[in-house]
Amino acid sequence: MLAFPKQVQIVEVGPRDGFQNIKTFIETKVKQQVIDGIIAAGVQAMEVTSFVHPKAIPQMVDAAQIAKAAAQAAGDTFRGLALIPNLTGAKKAYECGIREVTYVISASEQHNLANINRTREQSLEDLQKIVTQVPELAVRLDVATAFGCPLGGKVDDEMVVSLIESALQIGVQSVVLCDTIGVAHPKQVYERARTVKNRFSDVSFGLHLHDTRGMGLANTLAGLDAGITIFESSIGGLGGCPFAPGAAGNTATEDLVNMFHGMGISTGIDLERYLAVVQMVREKIQDVLTGHMAYARQYDDI
Repeated sequence: MLAFPKQVQIVEVGPRDGFQNIKTFIETKVKQQVIDGIIAAGVQAMEVTSFVHPKAIPQMVDAAQIAKAAAQAAGDTFRGLALIPNLTGAKKAYECGIREVTYVISASEQHNLANINRTREQSLEDLQKIVTQVPELAVRLDVATAFGCPLGGKVDDEMVVSLIESALQIGVQSVVLCDTIGVAHPKQVYERARTVKNRFSDVSFGLHLHDTRGMGLANTLAGLDAGITIFESSIGGLGGCPFAPGAAGNTATEDLVNMFHGMGISTGIDLERYLAVVQMVREKIQDVLTGHMAYARQYDDI
C-alpha cells in the first residue's frame, strides 16, 4: 500500500473555469452565493474569476465585483485567486485587492497561439512584465496542455520542462500541470509529475485534471503517489477550455473530497456543507452535472 500524506490542498476553480463555459449569464449575486457557500464549507483557496476581456468570455464581465468581494473575504484561512491573461489583467486584479493570480502558458506552441494568439516566447515576455511591474502579486504558472494538445498531439517532457525553466528564471515559484483536454492516464501523470518534481525540487507543484475520459480520480491518485498534494477541481465537475475542442469538465471537487476523506486524508472541507452548494448550482446554474456525489446516496454508517 502506498504511503499517502495526511492532508492535501484543494484549489476550487469552479467560479472561474467552471462558470466560463456557461452560455447564459449567471447573475452576479448567484455567483457570489456559490462562492460564499464554498468558502463556508471550508475551501481555503479558490479561483473566483478571470480578467479575460468580456468580449472573449462574456461570463466574466463582473470580474472586478467578484474579485473585490473575494479580497474582502481573504484572511488566515482563505485565499482568493484570479486568472489574468496579460499585464492589463494583472493590474486590474491588483486594484481589486487580489494578491495571487494564475497566468496560463501552453506547453504546446499551437495551443498557445490558438488560445491567446501568442507564441510561448511572447507569453513569457508578458509574464516578465507582470512580475516586474506588479511585484506585489504572487504569480502561479498554469502549464496548459501539459499532457496532450488537441492541435499538436503528444506533449513530451522537454516541452513542459523548458517552459517551467523559463518561468522560474522570471521569478515564478508555483506551477500547476494542467491536463487541459483530459487525455492523460495514470502512468503518464505519475511519470511527468516525478520528472518535474525531481528536476525542480524547490518548486510547489499542483495538478489540474479534467475528466473527459473518466480518468480524473485515477490520475489524482497517480499524482498523489508522485508526491503532489495540491489539486485543482471544480464544483459539480463544471468546466472545460473554450479554446480546446473536445475538452470536457474538470474533476468534481465533491468527488475528490469524498475520495480523500475515505482514504483518511484531510482536505479541511466539510463535504455535507459543500454538497449543499452543489445542489444550489444544480438549481440555479446547471441542472445536469458530471460529478458523482451530486447524485450518490449517502450512507451514514459506512
